[in-house]
Amino acid sequence: MTTQTHRPAPALDPTQDQRQGQHDEPTTYPPTRWALSGLLAGVAGIGMMVTSSMVNAVYDPDIQGDAQAVSDKLGDLVPQMLAFHTFTMLSAVLMVPFAAGLHRRLKATAGRDSVLPTVAFTGVVITAVMLVVGSGLDTEFIFAAGSDMVVPESATFFNHWIGTVPWCWGLLGLSGLCLFGVAREGGLPRWLGLVGLVGGGLTLLIGLSPLQYMAGMTGPVGMIVIAVGFLAGDKAFRGRA
Repeated sequence: MTTQTHRPAPALDPTQDQRQGQHDEPTTYPPTRWALSGLLAGVAGIGMMVTSSMVNAVYDPDIQGDAQAVSDKLGDLVPQMLAFHTFTMLSAVLMVPFAAGLHRRLKATAGRDSVLPTVAFTGVVITAVMLVVGSGLDTEFIFAAGSDMVVPESATFFNHWIGTVPWCWGLLGLSGLCLFGVAREGGLPRWLGLVGLVGGGLTLLIGLSPLQYMAGMTGPVGMIVIAVGFLAGDKAFRGRA
């Protein structure tokens, strides 16, 4: 008489064939449209820089200090101001899905209790808010520029406003530093973390200085590089959607 020692596998204990089938299933990746959104936001940010610089009446050495002359010249720069508004708002809108996707991507590989994904998300979103605020006076002044509807001194202030406020991209540098932090933990490609450290560190440093508006020169370029990195270099998480 023999004793049967074989025990049927429980339903929750997958057989070898089942385990093999699990390995054969195609791997799915999170979508990467958020990174494309960041790329376009950076390009629009460069457009913001260029068009904002073209609205230069208040910086013209021939009329500096002459509010009436500055106001009159602004009346000739309406197309440039309209382009500035469009690029600025496009960049702001596109930053929001980029921020959300960046948070999801970092959270997937950062430490369980890491605050880095949330800090990175916050840096991008607040930069988007700065762009909205920087373009917030446009409706009030663009179509009244050079007319009696606007006090010349107010028009002069408006030119200073769009030449500084939407350029405050300093907190985007904080997001770049977060990439470096996640890369140190092995959650991102090392080169992407180094780009975040160098570009983000420089942008944040400028943002902390009294010349904080100059962060608008490095921020958009850094965003483009980071977005391209996620699109083309983040192979472990690159998807088709």
